[in-house]
Amino acid sequence: IYADPAKRLELYFRPKDPYCHPVCANRFPTSTVLLRVRRRTRKKKQQLDTEGQTQPEVQFEMEILGIVTTVYKFQGMSDFQYLAMHSGPGGRQTSMYDKVLMLKPEKEEFFNRELPLYIPPPIFSRLDTPIDYFYRPDIQHREGYNNPQVSGENLIGLSRARRPHNAIFVNFDDEEIPAKPLDAAVQTWNKVCTNPVDKKVEEELRKLFEVRPVWSRNAVKANISVHPDKLKLLLPYLAYYMLTGPWRSLWVRFGYDPRKHPEAKIYQVLDFRIRCGMKYGYAPNDMPVKAKRSTYNYSLPITVKKQVSHTVSVHDLKQGLGSAGAPGAKKPPSSRYKLKESIYIFREGALPPYRQMFYQLCDLNVESLQKIIHRNDGTESECTERDGWCLPKTSDDLRDSMSLMIKQIIRSTRPALFSNTTSSEDCKEQLAYESGEEEDDEEEEEEDFKPSDGSENEMETEILDYV
Repeated sequence: IYADPAKRLELYFRPKDPYCHPVCANRFPTSTVLLRVRRRTRKKKQQLDTEGQTQPEVQFEMEILGIVTTVYKFQGMSDFQYLAMHSGPGGRQTSMYDKVLMLKPEKEEFFNRELPLYIPPPIFSRLDTPIDYFYRPDIQHREGYNNPQVSGENLIGLSRARRPHNAIFVNFDDEEIPAKPLDAAVQTWNKVCTNPVDKKVEEELRKLFEVRPVWSRNAVKANISVHPDKLKLLLPYLAYYMLTGPWRSLWVRFGYDPRKHPEAKIYQVLDFRIRCGMKYGYAPNDMPVKAKRSTYNYSLPITVKKQVSHTVSVHDLKQGLGSAGAPGAKKPPSSRYKLKESIYIFREGALPPYRQMFYQLCDLNVESLQKIIHRNDGTESECTERDGWCLPKTSDDLRDSMSLMIKQIIRSTRPALFSNTTSSEDCKEQLAYESGEEEDDEEEEEEDFKPSDGSENEMETEILDYV
């Protein structure tokens, strides 16, 4: 616990009881001294007190053992305790520990015994400190006021209402594509775009869509410097969002339909995930690209809360956060919010920054991969939802080639992992997928804004931002 600053110290009142709920202590820094105090009593030399009685001579010896830099304080309340008990006739409680706890290897009869149902809850309380809910007082209406009828407009939902960003979503099966943004998107951007910096960012994004009609959000972030919250308002102003098909999770310029242009093949998306498995010589924990999050480390009551990120209001956006930002930033204004090119470009000899990446085919800067993509140039006849303008199984061939390239990189950097594998197996065995978006290696992380701070799936996170 001491080695992990994010963990809380647990105290069990009944350590041998597996159903005992602990109390947790919070970690605090301190600068105190640890003393050893010894009390010595000498009975040989005695002295008389004021009443004439003999008293033993007492001496105290103090020694400084060290400095204490960290302390744990139990400031929370104890949780409920759920005992393995059963209420019998007459309200008599009977212990069930000897019947539900297996302390030694047991025979089949132990598991076939008839017992009362006992299912302890996994957790009782999410918090161990009292909280004021600040209930609002009842509203005092005037005489004659009647409550409105219940409808879908005034019902309280299970979650907060989504903040509208006025994006237009298009499915692959939709016949028409939008030619202009929604009026609400135009009004929102004009309301926020109040300084020359925002005008410049808008012109830069327009030029990007003129050069290339289809972009991913990460690719935009790597080419222009714009605050992420401001980009959420700018993209729906210039492009629409594809939900399904070979251009899913991408932003397409208004009026451009990639389903009608075979040259849009190079803009299709490839969902690539770094493959791993013990049969290939390395497990997920051995991969140079570390995982962003893990369910094994998820525990509610014994971890410290994370710091809440500062929310940006419309007033802050009007002040030019697109370039000015907060004082003391390390990066210059021209590249403060820019991401590295590796966030959307794949190059041979370099590891992807995440275990799951959404690449556009034109951003696979490897000659062998481009040959696979352009195998049917000039003969495209049909655009399908799975393969787009490419030949069937093109995505599978690209993933296989990219996986072999990444495996060669890992082999060159950590050859000990592949000591038991042979080269013949490398070409025959097909790697298994590992899903989930991942985070940069800690040693190479330099970006201020991550592509995702919500869902493990990048496409799902981006959709939720605009719903």
